Amino acid sequence: METDELDIEPHRITAFQQIIASSAGALLTSLIVAPLDVVKIRLQAQTKPFTKGKCFVYCNGLMDHLCICDNGNSRIWYKAPSRFSGTMDAFVQIIRNEGVKALWGGLPPTLVMAVPATAIYFTCYDQLREIFSNTIIKDASIAALVAGGVARFGAVSVISPLELIRTKQQFRPRSYKALLHNIHGDIAKNGWRSLWKGWGATVLRDVPFSAIYWYNYEHGKNVLCQTFNTQEPTFLISFVAGAVSGSIAAVMTLPFDVVKTRRQIEVGEYEVFRSSQKKSASTWRAINGIIAENGFHGLFAGLIPRLIKVVPACAIMISSYELGKSFFRKLNREQDLRTS
Repeated sequence: METDELDIEPHRITAFQQIIASSAGALLTSLIVAPLDVVKIRLQAQTKPFTKGKCFVYCNGLMDHLCICDNGNSRIWYKAPSRFSGTMDAFVQIIRNEGVKALWGGLPPTLVMAVPATAIYFTCYDQLREIFSNTIIKDASIAALVAGGVARFGAVSVISPLELIRTKQQFRPRSYKALLHNIHGDIAKNGWRSLWKGWGATVLRDVPFSAIYWYNYEHGKNVLCQTFNTQEPTFLISFVAGAVSGSIAAVMTLPFDVVKTRRQIEVGEYEVFRSSQKKSASTWRAINGIIAENGFHGLFAGLIPRLIKVVPACAIMISSYELGKSFFRKLNREQDLRTS
C-alpha cells in the first residue's frame, strides 16, 4: 500500500500543482482558525491589559506572529478589549460591536508570509519524501519523518529573518529605506546572526513537531486507507489522521513552544525597551529559568489552548491539501486519457 502510493503519486501531480493545493489549504486554514486566536487574545487582554510596548503572540492557524501594542492596543488589528464573560460571549460581542471582519483582523499581513511559507514547506516535504523513499530510505513512515524535519528546518530558516523584519516594521512604521538602514546597522553591530533572533527555539519546536507529525500522519493515513479499503485517502481519512498526528506532535513539543513564545516576546520587548532590558538569554537558559520559576510543569503550560489551536489547523490544512492533490491527480489522469 505504502510503496504503491509513493510510486503513483509523483507521476500524477506536479510541483506547481502541489504549490497551488498547499496555498489553497493555507488560505482556508487561516480563514477558519484565525478567529479562535483573536478571541483568545481578547480574553487574555482583559485579564492582563496590554500596556504600551507589551508583546503577545498571534497565530493565524499556520504561523505564530509577534505583535507589539501601542498605548494599550495593537494598532494593527484590534481596539481596547470589552468585558467578556467567556468565549461565546466574546464572539458575540466582537461581531455585534465591531463587525464580523474583526474576527479576521491582522490576517492579511500575516498571510503575506504564511501562505508562501506553507506552500514551500508542503511542496518540499512531498518532493523530499519521494527522493528519500526512492533512494536511501525504503520505509515510507521513516522517509516522511526525515523529509518533514528537513523541510521544516528550511522553512523556519528562511522565514525567521522576515518575521523579525515584519515585527520591527509593525512596531515603528518607516520607509523601506529607513528600515533597510536599521537592519544594516544591526548587522554591522551584531553580525548576520542578529537576523535570526529566536531561531533556535523555533527550530527546536517546529522541526521535531514536523517530523513527529508527518511520521504519524503517513502511518495513520495508510492504516485508515487499508481499513476502509481505499487507495487514496478521503477527506475524512486525512482530517482524522491530521488531527490525531497534530495532537501527538503538539503535546510532545509543547515545552519548546513555551520557550519559543517567551523568547519571541523577550526579543520584541528588548526592541521596545532597548535601554532598560538585558538581551534575551539563550534557549537552554530560558528552559532552566522556566523550570526554576514554575517547576517542570511550567514547560507544559497552555496545553489545552495549544491543542485547540493546533489540532483543527493540522486537520484542516492536511485534508484540504490532500483534497487539492486528489483533484489534480484526477485532472491529470483525464488529460492523459485524452492524449493517449
